[in-house]
Amino acid sequence: MAVSSSAATLFPRKLAVALLALLACAFAGNHIAARIAFDDNTGVLLAILCRSGITFLVLASLLLWQRQPLGLPSGTRRWQLLLGLLIATQSLCLYSAVARIPVALALLVGNTFPMLLALLTWALGGPRPGGRTVLFMGLILSGLVLALDVPGHLGASSGANPQWASGVGLAFGAACVFACALWITDHKLASVRGPVRSLLTLLIVFSSMLLAGVSGVMPSGLSLPGSSSGWLALASLVVLYGIAFSLLFVCVPRLNMAQNAPVMNVEPIATLVLGWALLEQQLNTLQLLGGAVVVCGIVLLTYRRP
Repeated sequence: MAVSSSAATLFPRKLAVALLALLACAFAGNHIAARIAFDDNTGVLLAILCRSGITFLVLASLLLWQRQPLGLPSGTRRWQLLLGLLIATQSLCLYSAVARIPVALALLVGNTFPMLLALLTWALGGPRPGGRTVLFMGLILSGLVLALDVPGHLGASSGANPQWASGVGLAFGAACVFACALWITDHKLASVRGPVRSLLTLLIVFSSMLLAGVSGVMPSGLSLPGSSSGWLALASLVVLYGIAFSLLFVCVPRLNMAQNAPVMNVEPIATLVLGWALLEQQLNTLQLLGGAVVVCGIVLLTYRRP
């Protein structure tokens, strides 16, 4: 966060909500473009490398233009490094899930991080989740069972959809890692200014993806797209993510995120619509109902009264 919301004039509520919804759609489009690129044999590491590298250059230019200092407070360097590695892991897990299962399902599972953050905070000595929180957690889990069609997959033969279990596991892993990253941000890096934290996180993500690609940990991680459509999809995901992240970075002090952040949960819905329109990924009626339950549960869980 560039500056505190109290130090900047807030946008009118309707404008803030519309802008957040637009940014959520841009993030959704980034994942759809990623799936198109992956289907054209683009490496997951290459996609994250391009995305984080370009966004890093944009934010670095903004900070240099604003002449903001980039120093870290004493005792925060190792936590900043850990945060960057966690975000790199989250990106890798989520993109790997997007490559395996319908994009909307990957995003639904990945967006369960508020529930996991509440549990993690409690486990590490924070306040115990109240009855309202537990109720919404149960609602989210019930919706996920329907959205993922768990009974149908458990009853099917093991070879019916070999990618389903790994895709769901990777998406859930992304949610777990992101919850840990948010806990560290709130409890260990609160003294680090938002611009510095964002910039260094992107740099660590870029560096770790480059190191993973060069070391050969993922043999096909840096594979180039196989056709012009794959290159176009790769460029699209970079542009969509870069614009959305940069705009959010610049505008967040004026968006009153404490009240309006739940609007960002339209991302799975936008992903569902785009996945149906561009990828022909369709969900049955029960899965759609489950997805709606998950989104409603997350919105209720994260909503704060003004």
